[in-house]
Amino acid sequence: MIIETKNARETYEVGEKIGRKARPGQVYTLMGDLGVGKTVFTQGVANGLGITEPVSSPTFTIIQEYEEGRLPFYHFDVYRIGCIEEMDEIGYEDYFYGNGICLIEWANLIEEIIPEDAISITIEKDLEKGFDYRRIRIEGMEEL
Repeated sequence: MIIETKNARETYEVGEKIGRKARPGQVYTLMGDLGVGKTVFTQGVANGLGITEPVSSPTFTIIQEYEEGRLPFYHFDVYRIGCIEEMDEIGYEDYFYGNGICLIEWANLIEEIIPEDAISITIEKDLEKGFDYRRIRIEGMEEL
């Protein structure tokens, strides 16, 4: 499925719809270049889950945990991970196979441990269509 958005608000709203539909145990991979709107999208997911605390990228901590919503939300940013063993050290399996949902930025860096049924989300820019235009490709999910 491909969704086109024309501004940050629409990108946020796509994330929000995903958050509302999320079910326990789902894993989402989130790919896109720096500055493409991954954090805005993630903030929408959190809001769709009923999380009201501020959501930011966990670039320097690998994971941020949010427990206040209707489901626990685990936001990973593995951009700075040095080796797959670091994921073992934080106990990734408890998150990936638990009762919350996981959203993993830069998941291609740890693809060998991503569950096969993960939902893949890619956000891309197309400057020919405008500075704020985004193409959001979602694979592994029937409808939004």
